[in-house]
Amino acid sequence: MKHLSLLATALLMTANLNAADLPTPPDAQRQPHEVRAPHGAVRADEYYWLRDDRREAKPVIDYLQVENAYADAVMEPLRAVQDRLYEEIVGRIRQDDSSVPYRERGFWYYSRFETGKDYPVYARRPDAQGLDAAGLMAANDAGRFDGEQVLLDVNVLAEGKDYYNVGDYAVSQDNRVLAYAEDTNGRRQYTARFRDLETGQDYPETITGVSANLVWADDNRTLFYVENDPETLLTVRVKKHVLGTPVADDVVVYEEEDDSFYMGIDRTRDDRYIVIGVGSTVSDELRYAPAANPERFTVLAPRERDLEYSADHHGGRWVIRTNADGAANFKLVTAPSDATSRTQWSDWVPHRDEVFIEGFELFDGFTAIGERSDALERVRVLKADGSEQHVAADEPAYSMGLAVNAEPDTQWLRYSYTSLTTPATTYEVNVATGERRLLKQQPVIGYDPSQYVTERVWSEARDGTKIPVSLVYRKGFEKNGEAAMLQYAYGSYGMSMDPGFNLPVVSLLDRGMVYAIAHIRGGQEMGRKWYDDGKLFNKVNTFTDFIDVTRDLVARGYAAKDRVAGYGGSAGGLLMGAIANMAPQDYRVILSQVPFVDVVTTMLDPTIPLTTNEYDEWGNPERKEYYDYMLSYSPYDNLTAQAYPAMFIGTGLWDSQVQYWEPAKYVARLRDLDTGNGPIVFRTNMDAGHGGKSGRFRRYRELSEMYAFLLAQLQVEG
Repeated sequence: MKHLSLLATALLMTANLNAADLPTPPDAQRQPHEVRAPHGAVRADEYYWLRDDRREAKPVIDYLQVENAYADAVMEPLRAVQDRLYEEIVGRIRQDDSSVPYRERGFWYYSRFETGKDYPVYARRPDAQGLDAAGLMAANDAGRFDGEQVLLDVNVLAEGKDYYNVGDYAVSQDNRVLAYAEDTNGRRQYTARFRDLETGQDYPETITGVSANLVWADDNRTLFYVENDPETLLTVRVKKHVLGTPVADDVVVYEEEDDSFYMGIDRTRDDRYIVIGVGSTVSDELRYAPAANPERFTVLAPRERDLEYSADHHGGRWVIRTNADGAANFKLVTAPSDATSRTQWSDWVPHRDEVFIEGFELFDGFTAIGERSDALERVRVLKADGSEQHVAADEPAYSMGLAVNAEPDTQWLRYSYTSLTTPATTYEVNVATGERRLLKQQPVIGYDPSQYVTERVWSEARDGTKIPVSLVYRKGFEKNGEAAMLQYAYGSYGMSMDPGFNLPVVSLLDRGMVYAIAHIRGGQEMGRKWYDDGKLFNKVNTFTDFIDVTRDLVARGYAAKDRVAGYGGSAGGLLMGAIANMAPQDYRVILSQVPFVDVVTTMLDPTIPLTTNEYDEWGNPERKEYYDYMLSYSPYDNLTAQAYPAMFIGTGLWDSQVQYWEPAKYVARLRDLDTGNGPIVFRTNMDAGHGGKSGRFRRYRELSEMYAFLLAQLQVEG
């Protein structure tokens, strides 16, 4: 018990306190309910009543508040630890920081924060002779804002609101009108508003129920936007609004009838076209129209199942990233400006089995390609003469990608670089001369990167597959099998969890902990096959990979067997629920945020936001073979009478991606079946959605509470 602080002891004792010392854990009422599938399968769901789509039923709200009160009581002994963690984390943040400016259509755009304020200020300054990004950053750092025009002061907009977020903003082509999308409860149903940038006055019209995706036409009065379905929140139609006209008269430009597709809009690199892109898990389709007269949209290539593509236009041609013709890791092709069919595509950058192409950016004299191999990202520069080069990296595990490159007529390529020990850094490199310039590194007060070590190891999964793992710890760490470890992963949707700097994790490292990212199947760290091997009927690989990584790291001496924590959110919360059922003995504590734990019931209900878009990710349980497989791992359905790890589970009442009732039901059933002694804390943020509280500081309060719980359970001095 040498690692055990008095505060940690206080929390560990709460698991065994009697009712006189601590409120009894909440016990939700059971109400008989059956969930039926079209093929006849029936499941009992005694906590289905916790679902309230309107978020106003008194019994439901009362239950969530009782759970919050219980969380308050359990966490009270750790209040000092929470406060200390919060002060540490926030103390590393430079409060009056600003972003790297980028130039576009005669202005330099950036965001900045003011000391003590939670929200950004979006601003711009007119370009001038000799003005560059470095000079602007120096002026911002010194508090000199001469010539600055504030576009949006989000602190003012957020006044009096429990939650506020600007999801997108767009400036008209003549630089005179701003459109922006705001969300006031975290449900990601936005309202579009307009501001005259010459007078500072707001236009009277507002457009509700839209996504955070706004695009101007060349006339500077027509705004294209995406309207959401009010129930499912799916992006269903593109409309256009003309300033000064009634919103009720807005014209539908395109409507998507297939509810398995998402939708987005954009302008091409050369500003010649407005594009409408629709995509499902396995299929894409793009339409384009001249930005100068966007009346008729033309399909670039008709959708086909298992054909994925995205496109941009520059230099008089389309450049298209696609998996066509068996290019599982994607290739680049070109097509003429008036293309309407895949028969007009010509191969340009070929497919390679060992290299996954993630994206590209077009410039006048070169193309930058974001790609990955061996579970690491890199940027390849392909020049007009056919020669190529890679941007160098200096660490064994890192994250690198294309940064904001707003203008194509330059020899300077901006890219981002970070690692588990290197704060987020923006460089620009001259592709003609090779000169590299550091534009900005995230300031981290009191942090010395030389005192930390990152490494990459490979763990063998039970089927022989090698799983890459990124690790970080404080210098001097000994692999003696005594340390505490936090292991994180996601493993879904082909989303790669690359090893970037994590400012709050420093507080764990400074207390002797190890932090590990398991790059498990279901992401795309190792290419498209890595994703395919972790979805649909291969989904269980995601869970067993995580468990096998844990066991391997313990065997190597990175952590003590009884001092390991798992952490995941959203689909990563599904991962946490699955490993808790499959291998509870391998984890002392589980941290799970907005967890997707009621897989079958949710995927059987097409009225729930996002369900229909994800049939090709999880399967459609209306088909019995998918139903049976999903049921085999769904965390809610596989809870059983056994000793579970201690758990901290968080959700947001207004979450549109994973509805609050999934973790609420899960916790209620878990309390019925858990035979262990570890506390179960369930925290509902009543004023937020999927991403938690808004503002740059408030979310660290929530994180500090979870970290305090973590430290106590792992017997780490707080």
